[in-house]
Amino acid sequence: MSVQEALPFPEPDGAPVLPPVSAAPALELRGVTVRYGQVPALDRASLRLVPGTVTCLLGENGAGKSTVVQVVSGVRRHDEGELLVDGRPVRFRRPRQARARGIATIWQDLAVVPLMTVWRNFWLGDEPTRGVWPFRRIDLDAAREGAARALERVGLPGLNVNQPAAALQQGQRHSLAVARAVHFGARVLVVDEPAAPLTVAQHALVLRTVVAARDAGVAVLFVTSMPSYAHLVGDRFVLLAGGRVAADLTREDVDVEGLTQLMSGGEALATLTAELRRGR
Repeated sequence: MSVQEALPFPEPDGAPVLPPVSAAPALELRGVTVRYGQVPALDRASLRLVPGTVTCLLGENGAGKSTVVQVVSGVRRHDEGELLVDGRPVRFRRPRQARARGIATIWQDLAVVPLMTVWRNFWLGDEPTRGVWPFRRIDLDAAREGAARALERVGLPGLNVNQPAAALQQGQRHSLAVARAVHFGARVLVVDEPAAPLTVAQHALVLRTVVAARDAGVAVLFVTSMPSYAHLVGDRFVLLAGGRVAADLTREDVDVEGLTQLMSGGEALATLTAELRRGR
């Protein structure tokens, strides 16, 4: 695919043209606009999330990344455009509706219960049980073993699931959240960039869990402002600037240096886009 095909160009009605994809999207935004008063946080933004693919959503602070996460997670309803799940338009009124359609979101603040054990956080309301009512009880062995296996699948083998979640590092907490989402059948996984600073090793752990989810056939939206990490795992790169899609590229279209320069936006974006077109 050429860069010219990958970048969004306006149709007659002004909506962006998206590049073709090889599989039917699990989730899609078509010309979505979200306004806060008269200010558009998103302006006719479009993107597709395909099963078994990592789509990296990049942009500076205020570019609209958080608004995209809110729309697909059911926190914020869009004002214009379409949100489609499996090709059918939906309009979520609450996050529970998004979760019911297989959309799991790993938020920046990572909603874990610090004083509960790792395995309790993993199941949290869906614990395996044994026996019959009124003698039904949690199957402790199954719960611990199941949590350990799920964590091993996302790159955390040998983790002590009996320790409190407060003892986990930030990257491990992300892995716990991803393991839970994949185990409970998430078809679309939204991984919001951690708010807390991470070491290189913790970033590597987060990236491994993203790859594990992709390899499990999940459509992943990885939200980040770090192009160097995005290029390690991303199959597609959607850049937001001022609430608009500034570029939609594949790994074949741009290397990590070009992606870093694209993140600079403004005149640099236009200059680099022209250079890439000439080069292709």
